Amino acid sequence: MTKGRAVLALLLPLFALASACSPKGGEAEEKVVDIAGIVSPKDGKNEFIGGLARIQEDGWLDAELAKKGWKVRWVPVPASVGGPVVNEGFAAKTIDLAAYGDLPSVIAMAGGVDLRLVVPSRAGTNIYLAVGKDSTARTLRDLKGKRIALHRGRPWEAGFARYVQSQGMTLDDFKIINVNAVAGQAALTSGKVDGIVLIQAEAYVLQDKGLARILWSTSNAPESWKMTAGTFARKDFLDAHPDIVQTVVTAFVRQAQWSSDEKNRDTVLSWGTLGGTPLAAVIKDTDNNPLPWRQRYSPLPGPAIQEHFDFVADYASRTGLTRSKVDVSNLIDRRYVDQAIKDLKLEGWWSDPAAR
Repeated sequence: MTKGRAVLALLLPLFALASACSPKGGEAEEKVVDIAGIVSPKDGKNEFIGGLARIQEDGWLDAELAKKGWKVRWVPVPASVGGPVVNEGFAAKTIDLAAYGDLPSVIAMAGGVDLRLVVPSRAGTNIYLAVGKDSTARTLRDLKGKRIALHRGRPWEAGFARYVQSQGMTLDDFKIINVNAVAGQAALTSGKVDGIVLIQAEAYVLQDKGLARILWSTSNAPESWKMTAGTFARKDFLDAHPDIVQTVVTAFVRQAQWSSDEKNRDTVLSWGTLGGTPLAAVIKDTDNNPLPWRQRYSPLPGPAIQEHFDFVADYASRTGLTRSKVDVSNLIDRRYVDQAIKDLKLEGWWSDPAAR
């Protein structure tokens, strides 16, 4: 049994228990909305990452849901098995909303789960291709036929594949080693693979230690190439409880506004150090974003996000990750973000990329 399947096997009973204990729309006085999010290890325990932790600490969501006779239950998902576990929860209807990535969400929809992206993430996440410290490779073509560590089915796969495609190549031109980031980094530093695909500051950690060299990144690529995450909702839950989804979305927009305020920049950067990542590496990755700080956290979707999901859906079907091409034309539902901005009186706080 692989590590991912082992963790999934441990978490599925928890999903079943959550489902049994939380009547959705029944006679119970208090109902529950289950929201999944990625957690990272800190001081011997897993903690929710960044904005999710901020929402929990803020307490606004709990207070507003309580007025409606509801409460929120946060479902922690380890980063190493994020997509598959969230998708299983969506399919079992033990998760109502989840903050996670693009490719796993498309895979979920291909499996019959009807999702809506209710809070897009504008900034995108940088994807990096790193090679060993002694590598002579200077271009992607220099790695043709070589071993590249890439965790298949994870959000960064599609972005890397788009770069490969732009160079007139396909993933078949390489020996793809399907391992998670931790195992992949160990394989790179020991010489068992020639390159690795990583996200955010991970590549800088290796490079700063003299263990690797960054060969390419999405830092100068179009916005639509970057890994995109957001908050997704099951459409059947959304249709049954639009007021609850609106309350949740408003909490996420409140958090986005807080994060996009320049005075909170240092705190937001510190979120990237969960799991032991050096702040210097986080800052280097952050500096690779051409968007102004405020716009990075805008929940307003623009053409680049739709273009990104169009590519992801096409890529997933072409490569067999999904049996058929998923229709993502109606995936983005911005009504809830628009209402949240109106209710919070944030008109004009972010420029609307769709209006350009």
